[in-house]
Amino acid sequence: MNGLRDTLEGRQIEIYFAAIAVAVAAVLLIPGTTALEAGINPALALMLFVTFLQVPLPELGRAFARVRFLAALLAANFIVVPLLVAGLIQFLPASPMLRLGVLMVLLTPCIDYVVTFAHLGRSDAKMLLASTPALLIVQMALLPVYLTAFLGEDAARFVQVGPFLHAFVWLIAVPLALAAIVQVMGGRSRIGARVAKGLGLLPVPATALVLFVVIAAVLPQLGPALGEAMRVVPVYVAFAVVAPLLGWGVGCAFRLDAATGRALAFSAATRNSLVVLPLAFAVPGAVPLLPAVIVTQTLVELVSELIYVRLVPRLGRPSTATVTVG
Repeated sequence: MNGLRDTLEGRQIEIYFAAIAVAVAAVLLIPGTTALEAGINPALALMLFVTFLQVPLPELGRAFARVRFLAALLAANFIVVPLLVAGLIQFLPASPMLRLGVLMVLLTPCIDYVVTFAHLGRSDAKMLLASTPALLIVQMALLPVYLTAFLGEDAARFVQVGPFLHAFVWLIAVPLALAAIVQVMGGRSRIGARVAKGLGLLPVPATALVLFVVIAAVLPQLGPALGEAMRVVPVYVAFAVVAPLLGWGVGCAFRLDAATGRALAFSAATRNSLVVLPLAFAVPGAVPLLPAVIVTQTLVELVSELIYVRLVPRLGRPSTATVTVG
């Protein structure tokens, strides 16, 4: 079973692109794939559940105890990256809806497949994994604040408390609680241990399922929004180039070791597009522009990850590491 899990993780990039290709084929060949929109939230909840299941409860406690790494992670994602985004959106048209989509996706750090990409990029993926609940909670709390700061009065028309509370309950609290229950059961019985081990195979397939459902549900609705969505590609490319370097720089400023600094680079560069998509659908008048802007970032990011896993390991050779994070 461990061999199968290693194979899935090692082949995850191919699996994700295959899921996207199958979704595109389904849109072209099967009418009515937009009905899959109802499956986005359940698929996301499953993905986050199996992601949280990978975080052993003792590791979660240790992650919060390692103050330096957590402080660096929060500083990179919620101070440095927002400053970068504030500069980049100046190059966008003055369209509140277009800017809203870019802000929603670039201000929210990824908490799922970034872990495996970080592992492939010779980073401290375990520390990143243990910190995912904190990242998700903080971004859900701060996103309305950032949107108000960047959009001013326009934010009041778009930002509603209900969708954020709904996302917190069903995408954070419930999956995290279920993951904790499964871990407790796994420590008390053989059957529970087998169930937990079997579920450990699901992170990559669950993420592929989310990609399939999202693309199949959203792509038919894009239509006239494609031209507008293409206008944000240069901003996404610029973010993909600059963000990992800023993340690495924060790691150096906090004197993290090389592997943990690389994890910070991955975290700063990888965004939470799949999780914010349900929030986008809740915005009045969002379809088709907002989903188009968010899905475009996903596609740019997946291509960027192919480059990161080859280049990021070159950051911080052993001679440049300073002190071990703690």
